[in-house]
Amino acid sequence: MKIVRDMGKAAALKPLREVERWDDSADVVVVGLGAAGCCAAIEAAEAGADVLALERMSGGGGTSALSTGQLYIGGGTPIQKACGFEDSPEEMFKYLMATCGPGEDEAKIRMYCDHSVGHFHWLVEHGVPFKESYYGDGSYTPTDDCLSFSGSEQSWPYREIAVPAPRGHTVQQDGIEAGAQLMRSLVAAVGRTSTRVWEDSLVQTLVADADGRIVGCAVRRDGGEQLVEARRGVVLCAGGFINNRDMVHHYAPELARCRYRAASDGDDGRGIRMGMGAGGAAKRMETGCIVLPYTVPKSLMNGIMVDRRGMRFINEDLYQTTVGEAALLHQGGHVFLICDNECFARPFAPAEVAAVEETIADLEKALDMPEGVLQSTVEVYNRHAERGEDPIFHKGRQYLQPLVSPPFAAIDYRVENSLYTVFTMGGLHTLPTAQVVNADGDVISGLYAAGRTTSGLAAQGYSSGLSLADATFFGRMAGRHATGRAVPPDR
Repeated sequence: MKIVRDMGKAAALKPLREVERWDDSADVVVVGLGAAGCCAAIEAAEAGADVLALERMSGGGGTSALSTGQLYIGGGTPIQKACGFEDSPEEMFKYLMATCGPGEDEAKIRMYCDHSVGHFHWLVEHGVPFKESYYGDGSYTPTDDCLSFSGSEQSWPYREIAVPAPRGHTVQQDGIEAGAQLMRSLVAAVGRTSTRVWEDSLVQTLVADADGRIVGCAVRRDGGEQLVEARRGVVLCAGGFINNRDMVHHYAPELARCRYRAASDGDDGRGIRMGMGAGGAAKRMETGCIVLPYTVPKSLMNGIMVDRRGMRFINEDLYQTTVGEAALLHQGGHVFLICDNECFARPFAPAEVAAVEETIADLEKALDMPEGVLQSTVEVYNRHAERGEDPIFHKGRQYLQPLVSPPFAAIDYRVENSLYTVFTMGGLHTLPTAQVVNADGDVISGLYAAGRTTSGLAAQGYSSGLSLADATFFGRMAGRHATGRAVPPDR
């Protein structure tokens, strides 16, 4: 596990001795009203706490409202059962432990898997709608169907590690995108509690007493600074840092090469920097979700992904984030998808064709690859694919098709020329209780965090829906712990 101390990127603390008076006070102060913040506020308010939520925009939602509205939930949910799929917390745990690395957080993964079904029921009880229907494979369902395989569960080696089950639960749309529907439901649930919400309120820094306990925050609101006391704790739910160019270049420079940032304007690292300024450690700051969208239509997965030399480097039926991570982080973002006339299609999202030739030898030459390398790669692949085998990378049989029908094309998936989509996954180091800890593992009293402000369930090896699952579940844990309720829930 890589722990990062404050490296000149943190927001300074405001000492309590400089506070002459508080402008407002609450038991729990929640910073940010996205998925994590909403769930933290709901749990704290339902425990009877006086909760104040501070939202920098003119309404709640954040990046969660811009998402596909898919949550990674499993272990035997009612949707899984209704669609005829068996799952268990143990199989889910084995899969996530195999994929959520490096530095997978076993305690968080175990807690989430054991309580995933209960979390599903909690979401439904608070108005989040799901439909009892199965879509198939994919992180984005263009219908209002719910359940899908949203990761690499069916691909090697994971299909041999854990029994595959679809765990992507997409919120049922009501005339709007699923992410917006999720947040409309959660914001409405917040509105049914006693939570007070300050919109257009930007938290500037945290306030700490002489012992380092976080006791409040300074907020820019209505053109001036207001000081808010937090009697039980501050919960930072302020998003990631993909829109902070300096932080990205400092911690995760490879992500800066990608063209599309899946984030709202608020993902500027402010919450992370405030937490670090309070002494909190940050970890896995170099990690990010890296989506290479090459799997639609699925016939493209019958092609082969090659590096700049013309050699395969991965099985093409892995989830698009796993392939994106391998392409960017291990191949320098210089890769091509080789197709023949049978499997070629115009991809969604759009990508350019680098070259089209009548022979693999000519395609190799057009791509300026070493002579014979691509030809050898295709020959070996075809020879085994004819027998329904892929002994090198173990791609699923349904995607094994010899590339023998000219013309042959190379789809350009070099990072500069295609739509790699990214967001950060590193952040504050928290316990499963959502308490922020320092580099020695000691709790920063009075400080909690959840969502993309933290390093949560996932690192590399991302499965779609983990970010919203992490945000909603550990947002809840923050609200529960700050008000003295059991973590995890008793049920």
